[in-house]
Amino acid sequence: MRPSRRHPLLVPVLLCALALLAAGPTAAKGDAGDPGGLSAEVVRLFEKASATTQRYEAGRRKAEVQRAHAQRLERLLARERRNVAVLHGDLGRMAREQYRSGGGLSYTAQLLLADSPDELMRGQRAVWQADLAVNNAVTKSHRAEARLTADEAKAAKAWQALKRRNVRLAEMKQGIERRLEKAQSTLQGQADASVAAGACRGAVRLDQPETGSTAAWVAPLETYKLSAGFGTGGEHWASRHTGQDFAVDIGTPVRSVGKGRVVKVSCGGPFGIEAVVRHAGGYYTQYAHLATVAVDQGERVTTGQWIGQSGTSGNSTGPHLHFEVRLTPYHGSGVDPVRWLAERGARL
Repeated sequence: MRPSRRHPLLVPVLLCALALLAAGPTAAKGDAGDPGGLSAEVVRLFEKASATTQRYEAGRRKAEVQRAHAQRLERLLARERRNVAVLHGDLGRMAREQYRSGGGLSYTAQLLLADSPDELMRGQRAVWQADLAVNNAVTKSHRAEARLTADEAKAAKAWQALKRRNVRLAEMKQGIERRLEKAQSTLQGQADASVAAGACRGAVRLDQPETGSTAAWVAPLETYKLSAGFGTGGEHWASRHTGQDFAVDIGTPVRSVGKGRVVKVSCGGPFGIEAVVRHAGGYYTQYAHLATVAVDQGERVTTGQWIGQSGTSGNSTGPHLHFEVRLTPYHGSGVDPVRWLAERGARL
């Protein structure tokens, strides 16, 4: 009996399918379709931008101090210039006085013209004193001029160094911001593709820094600006706003407000990419419009643990985190998240 040749590629195809199934929903880190490496890069760029901004601000504060110092130097320099002018005037006055008093006469002429030894001594003493005063004035003038020149050079050098440093920092900051903007755009593009497909790419694992916080409850973001609040009206939702919005950039790490278990990870619908966490006491928190999720459904999380990155997926008008506190895991059972967190010691 002749063997069948109708499906010569069936075995390799099945093996490939089994390999893909075994790999699970999370793609390998660094893969072109996986935002893992990109997500970490966004976080790194946030950190670099923050560090550079701090250095830039420190430089700006130093510039203010240097400006005040330079203004003091300018006042001192103006006074030194006036002193030099006075010294020059004194020298001119002394020269004219010597000329009128005969200070330029030779010792022999003074000896011949003197009526007595006492008069000769007095005249000689006056000449010596005048010469000493002139010499002292000349020395003082030269020192003042040298100090003036040195102070002017010092002030100019300090200003130039500070200016060059701030220019370098500004260029560095702009470069980081350009890279961050490009990475954020790519990250959000991947998020939009996930929402359109209605399928999550899998958890993106991020290396979270040690915070050292012992608080039981925290805000969902470390730094933020509050925007639309709970219960407010608006044209972008059906009746009343059901949560608290936090205006932040795409890729900002979002953290769980307390310990609990992830009961839902979704990448479709009006909330875009979202995660829901169940906490002790039967309360649920929702984190919506994300760019990525960093946890899997069923996973336990700790207070402050990064569970995703903010974005603008789903029905969103701009980058922000939509945060809700609910009595159930479902929409429509929300309570005021600001008051709820404040009752637990986490004031926004």
